[in-house]
Amino acid sequence: AARPANIEEQDSETPWLTRRAMAFIEQAKGPWCAHLSYIKPHWPYIVPAPWHDLYGRDDVQPPIRSEAERENPHPLFKAFMQQGFAESFSIDEVRETVIPAYMGLIAQCDAELGRLLDWLEATGRDKDTVIVLTSDHGDYLGDHWLGEKDMFHDVSARIPLIVYDPRPEADASRGTTSEELVEAIDLCATFIEIAGGKVPANIVEGRSLLPFLRGEQPEKWREVAISEYSYAQQPVRARLGVSQKDARMFMIADREWKLIHCEGGFRPMLYDLKNDPDELIDIGADPAHAGTIERLYDQFFRWARR
Repeated sequence: AARPANIEEQDSETPWLTRRAMAFIEQAKGPWCAHLSYIKPHWPYIVPAPWHDLYGRDDVQPPIRSEAERENPHPLFKAFMQQGFAESFSIDEVRETVIPAYMGLIAQCDAELGRLLDWLEATGRDKDTVIVLTSDHGDYLGDHWLGEKDMFHDVSARIPLIVYDPRPEADASRGTTSEELVEAIDLCATFIEIAGGKVPANIVEGRSLLPFLRGEQPEKWREVAISEYSYAQQPVRARLGVSQKDARMFMIADREWKLIHCEGGFRPMLYDLKNDPDELIDIGADPAHAGTIERLYDQFFRWARR
């Protein structure tokens, strides 16, 4: 919506959560871990003033999509493109209305995070607090003719990760970026090590990121990233006639290729990330890439067996 939310800004979700996080940190005795999970930006796309009109349609980036994606698409991709919200976000007027509001919600999160960081600095807690900024997923918002988050294109599956570690051991990596393949599950192992514990490998699948923060290269770091998704609760499943047990997708990606396996007897999807970074051309049905598909399936099966 372009109109402001019918609520005072300080009573909206994001400032309220910031205050709750501060109150938790303030009362904590000894070491603590706070998971501050801002629900916004998220539907309903209603923004409190003064954030509701910061942006307009001229600020909306063109969508990442091509007409070729709608020509003979993979059956699962086609089914998701036929969802109501996907059809809505394929309309420019919808994008030009929703995305400025979405950006306003992000700006509010940015300001609130800044308020929290200023408070940590003013209270001296920034000197002994590790801060991790990440997200659970992206949002299509019309990219690839989709809405929501239900497939594995980068706009949905590739998430930000920024880690601030105030300890001198992290000076070696301070201000740098890494191109390593990291999964969200690595954060659990990282937090265990930060707290001084030993990661129980029989329970925790992720690997600690502390070596990267210390400027070190872990032994035998992963060559592929894996993501899993179930659409058993989606109308898409019934439309395709897929059982709840088979309504599953898996992504396996390295730096050059992304394979999407779909249970239920479907062919895989394949994207050449080097030559098609926007993932506009699915080459999963091309026999010329059978060797790449076989190699990625071998790595996927090795992961599944473990």
